[in-house]
Amino acid sequence: MDDFDALYRKFGPMVLRRCRYLLKDEEKALDAMQDVFVRIYERKDRLSGVCSSLFYTVATSVCLNKIRSDKIRRGPQIDDFIDVIADTATAFHEEVTDAAIFLDAVFTDTKDDTRTMAVLHYVDGLTLEETAREMNMSVSGVRKRLSGLRKKAQQCAGA
Repeated sequence: MDDFDALYRKFGPMVLRRCRYLLKDEEKALDAMQDVFVRIYERKDRLSGVCSSLFYTVATSVCLNKIRSDKIRRGPQIDDFIDVIADTATAFHEEVTDAAIFLDAVFTDTKDDTRTMAVLHYVDGLTLEETAREMNMSVSGVRKRLSGLRKKAQQCAGA
């Protein structure tokens, strides 16, 4: 174990191949290879001799420990969850903004009670009769206003 440089040149490529195979990441494999040689060097006094199987076994152990610790640290793919939540929030925010702009265009120059009528009928789900009763209007009057509002919405959607 006196000539550590010679051991590194002799067993380094084999250790690196093993680490690459197990970790599937070049940077992690290089780090693991360094860890393998550090572990063997730290225990050099207790080793009577070194052979390829020692390096192979230590490389496997180091890599499996790295894989386990990465899984524990990462948890259940927390990075993926964060990305999904961020994408969903962004998409939702864009949809809400687009809807708000559309509704502002539709309700521009519209009477306030027409807006209330639309909410009662389209959002709250009241029938035309129930909406007319709430608004103290005739059913035909409610139908006429909502029809005009639908036409305006179609024009805004087409623009």
